[in-house]
Formats: sequence, structure tokens, C-alpha cells
Amino acid sequence: MEPIMMIFCLLFFIIFCLRKLVFQKREACCYMMAYECYEAPEDRKLDTDTCARIVLRNKNLGLQEHKFLLKTIVSSGIGEETYGPRNVIPGQEDSPTLKDSISELDDLIFDTLDKLFAKTGISPSEIDILVVNVSLFSPAPSLTARVVNRYKMRSNVKPFNLSGMGCSASIVAIDLVQHLFKSYKNAFAIVVSTESLGSNWYQDRKIHDALKLPPPFRRLLNALHKQQCFKTSSYLQIEACRAYASWLKRRGLRICCIQVADDLGYKGFLLAKSLKISAANVLRVLLPKILPLSEQLRYVYVSRQQNKTKRNSFQEMGAGLNLKTGVDHLCVHPGGRAIIDEAGKGVSAQHETCPWPTEAQKPVVS
Repeated sequence: MEPIMMIFCLLFFIIFCLRKLVFQKREACCYMMAYECYEAPEDRKLDTDTCARIVLRNKNLGLQEHKFLLKTIVSSGIGEETYGPRNVIPGQEDSPTLKDSISELDDLIFDTLDKLFAKTGISPSEIDILVVNVSLFSPAPSLTARVVNRYKMRSNVKPFNLSGMGCSASIVAIDLVQHLFKSYKNAFAIVVSTESLGSNWYQDRKIHDALKLPPPFRRLLNALHKQQCFKTSSYLQIEACRAYASWLKRRGLRICCIQVADDLGYKGFLLAKSLKISAANVLRVLLPKILPLSEQLRYVYVSRQQNKTKRNSFQEMGAGLNLKTGVDHLCVHPGGRAIIDEAGKGVSAQHETCPWPTEAQKPVVS
């Protein structure tokens, strides 16, 4: 009788542990119920003629800058359905006001949230966590305060306002929500991510060098998340992983992306040449998180064999990392062709061995 009881208790303990692991794994996931992208009204549409007038009225631009802008507009796919900030269309981009910036973001955020609430049928009073990410604009009161007041959210809502964190802040916001879900069970969260373009319109002629316009690929993204809503969710985030590359400072890569004024006092956004090196190095840090152990062991083994045989090329021995073993789709931030190329080199994703990782991003910036 005692052996039977011991076996029964052991089976019960195993089932209990497995059940606990399953529920812990489920609670660690982040379910995206819906998302909404902003679509500007027709009066903010920039057709080809309007874009040409905006470029030509800037007297600081020369022939080289006009060639650069023409190449950028053509290769990025900007067409007749492109929209711009309200203060830029009438020619007020050289003297933006605080009112212009707030009005621009109010239109962006409120219009999109209205559609999101209507799509999901969720009331603003049900929201537990609110995260707003705008990198280059941080007014007081904060943008989260404006959202809370506009929609009369609960007094115990958890608001977070992210700024100055660049294009990676969208991932930071999702990561923040995922960690908060560990403390607030069965909670709703909204993530709002956009950028203020009208107040950061660059006016001088260093566009082709390092100072650029606010990136046109930054769009507004709203997401609703809730734990234990796996049956009605559109997407499931299994894991969020990010690397803060402070260790790159020791290698002289301190400045990658920075808002700075040029010699004439015009504010712009500087993308330094060290950015592509930083992107490749950080990607190497993240790869062990997404590739299976078998692929990592294969890579280590073949790499050592390559060192012993003194071969110069990893491709001769197939030592390049095979991202397809752990990734179905790889999305590289399209900040520039050099960034995309360097990120591909950072994981040995050459065209001969693995042509797919960057093919979707290159047409945007080529």
C-alpha cells in the first residue's frame, strides 16, 4: 500500500508542478487585444506639388541638399497619400509654438484612442496602466495627464510618460507593461507611441550629412494588453528583451543618436556613424535569447574548427549563424541603409547564406 501511495503522491506532485509552470508561462506572456494607427485628415495631405513647395521655400538648401531630399523621397516610397504636421503646410515650420506641438499630439492621440475604444468596446475607466512615448516633446503637465483628464480615467490608473529614449522606446514601453503585469493581475494597459514632427523640423543644409528631419517612419501605435485574454487577443508577445549598451562608451561610441543644434543654431537629430556599430554589437548580445541551444552549440563548434584550420571565411564551413532556426521574421529598424547592412553583418547574415533578414527594410531607405 505504501508504494502505491508514494507513486500517487509523486504523480500528484508532478502534475501540480507542471500546472504551475503552465500558468506561470501564461501569466508571463503579454496579449495584444487590438491596435490602431493614426490617419490624418485630408487637409494635412502632402501631394507631390505641396512637398516640392515645402522644400523649395527653404532658402538654406543648395543643389546637393535638393538631390538628397529627392532621392530620399523617391526611395522611401513617400507618395500622394503622405501627411504632414499642420504647422508645416502653411509655412510655419521655422517658428513652431508650444500650442502647435500640443495641438498636433492632441489630434494624434485623442483621435486614435477614440477609434481604439470604439473598436474594442472597452471603457476608458477600465484602463489600469497607461504608457505614452514621445521622444522629442515632453510638456508639463505630461501627455499622460492630458489623456487621463480627457477620458476621465480612474484616479488609481498607473500613468507613465517616456521621453528622450528614441525609436527603441516603443519596445521599452511594451517591456514596462509586461513587468507591471507581474504585479497587477488581469489588468488592461494602453501603450501610445508617436513623435512630435512639427516642432522638430530641421531648417538648415546639413540634411545630407548627419542632421536629419524627424524620421517619417515613426507612426502612432496604440495597444491594449490584458493577461488571461488569450482567446480574444490578436497577438501574443512571448518575451521582450532589450540591451542597454552603456558598455559601448568604453569604446568611444558614446554618441549614437542625439538632438543637437548646428553651427547656426538650428535644432536637428544627429545620427552618428557609430550608430551602425552599436546596432551590430547589441544585436549580438540579443541573439542568444532567440536562437535555440543547438544552433549556438553548432556555431561555437564550427567557429573553433575554423580557427584550427586557419580558414578566413566562415561561409566556407557554414559557420554563419542560421537565424531561421529561431526567427521567422526579422525586422531591423530602418534608420538608414548603413544601419541595416551593419546589423546584417553583425549576425553573419550575408546575402549568400541568409538573404532574407534585411530584404524588407532596404527598399525603404535604398
